[in-house]
Amino acid sequence: MTATPSPAHQAPPETDYLRLDQQICFSLNAASRAFGGVYRVLLKDLGLTYPQYLVMLVLWEHGELPVKALGRHLRLDSGTLSPLLKRLEAAGLVRRERSAKDERSVHAHLTDEGTALRERALLVPRRIAAATGFELAEIGELRDRLDRLTVALDAAALTEGRDGP
Repeated sequence: MTATPSPAHQAPPETDYLRLDQQICFSLNAASRAFGGVYRVLLKDLGLTYPQYLVMLVLWEHGELPVKALGRHLRLDSGTLSPLLKRLEAAGLVRRERSAKDERSVHAHLTDEGTALRERALLVPRRIAAATGFELAEIGELRDRLDRLTVALDAAALTEGRDGP
C-alpha cells in the first residue's frame, strides 16, 4: 500500500498566490537588482552611479531645472536628491544656484563638463538593450506596461490612503 503524502509535503498549486514565484513585486525587484548590476559596470566608465545617471538624464533632456521639478521627474524627495546633486557638483558636472527671482528656489544647471559627458553616455542605452536580449520594440512595450503599472499603483496608493483601516 502506498502512503499518500501529507499536504505539507505536496508541491503547492500554481494558484497559491503566496508563493514567492507568484509575486510580481519580487520579479520587479529581482529585475531591478539585475539592471543595477549591469548599469554599475557600464556607468563606472562615466564616473556615475545609477541615481546620478538618472539626474544627468533629466538635465540632458530638460536643461536647467528647479530642484523641485527635477525631484518630480525622478520621483525623489529633496532629502535624497540633495546629496546626489552635491556629489555631481563636486565632480564638476552640475552647478546649483539660487533663483534670482525667488531665493527659496534652487536651480540645477549642467556645467560644460556635464554637457560633454552626454556624448560618452550615448552608448549606455544601446548596451543595456543588448544586455536584455530584447528587441527595441519589446523594450518599448515593457516600458509602456511598467508605466501603466506605476500609474495604477500610484492611484491605488492614493485610494488606500483615503480608505485605509
